[in-house]
Amino acid sequence: MTLNSSSVSFSSPSNIAFVKYWGKFGRQYPMNPSISMTLSNCNTECTVNYEYSENGKGIESFLFEGNENNSFRQRLQKFLDSITDVYPIAKNLTLQIESKNTFPHSAGIASSASAMSAFCCCLVQIEKELDLLKEDFYQRVSLLSRLASGSACRSIYPNYAYWGESKISSFESTNEYALKLEKVHESFKNVCDSVLIISGEEKSVSSSQGHQLMNGHPFKESRIEQANENFRTIVSAMETGDWESFGEILELEALTLHALMMSSTPSFVLLAPNSLAVIEKIRSFREKTGHQVYFTIDAGPNIHLIYPQSIEEEVKNFIDLKLLEYCENSNVIHDHIGQGFKKLS
Repeated sequence: MTLNSSSVSFSSPSNIAFVKYWGKFGRQYPMNPSISMTLSNCNTECTVNYEYSENGKGIESFLFEGNENNSFRQRLQKFLDSITDVYPIAKNLTLQIESKNTFPHSAGIASSASAMSAFCCCLVQIEKELDLLKEDFYQRVSLLSRLASGSACRSIYPNYAYWGESKISSFESTNEYALKLEKVHESFKNVCDSVLIISGEEKSVSSSQGHQLMNGHPFKESRIEQANENFRTIVSAMETGDWESFGEILELEALTLHALMMSSTPSFVLLAPNSLAVIEKIRSFREKTGHQVYFTIDAGPNIHLIYPQSIEEEVKNFIDLKLLEYCENSNVIHDHIGQGFKKLS
């Protein structure tokens, strides 16, 4: 007999990591602390029609932008089956899911972070509607999102979020879920991210495979130490408004991530020739103008330009004049700091 049925709908954004999460252990725990900026325009919108009964049938259907996507339905079902110990009502739910992105697929934006966090917002809202939610909504969503796709746990928070136990003694941190970074200098409250799409092709190696390769990596221990030190430095820089120290760590983290990929066994190279050309142009622009504009890169060839909103016009002009020729189909996505998940009517 059906006890309850309804519909819930949320949007949740992607995020861009400043200190990278790379390598995991146990049940989706990070080898090192990470910190990210929540984006604003790059969202996944997820609607879940649910029935709660004694014997749920799981995910009956999954539509992505109006089309059946059975492979992702299976991925979500596998996730649900794996969390029955922490989300026991998974066994009681029958779900029909519809999802869409506000940004192009394979655009170099972490779609698993937005997709999984949006879905987990819906799962926790179902708990809330059934009067079964006993924890803080944000922490509950972040925990489930972590189990679904590591970095998704950071996407739900406004502005900046961090995840993973750190060596800052006065700093609350945990591997279980992400937390909001509270203390940020005024100059970091309005920040832009312009994503230069060097290539829209699917990655040749999944992030999950890359994380696994860290287990036997020759630089594993030194990377953990470096990430902790970089985390400490960047948190301090964001608190004091030190853009120069922030940018130094931002770029170091991006290049370290790709160095780790290139030195793993098997190794893989995800940067493209145009990625390197753009990096050189950015550094030259910064040196000539003194503008605080820095790059970061996720596990792919596309370049994220991070800069204060106060110089947005100058940076966009620079992109149009000097960088568009290196972008596939002149494709750039302009985004900025965002406010996390949103409950949709």
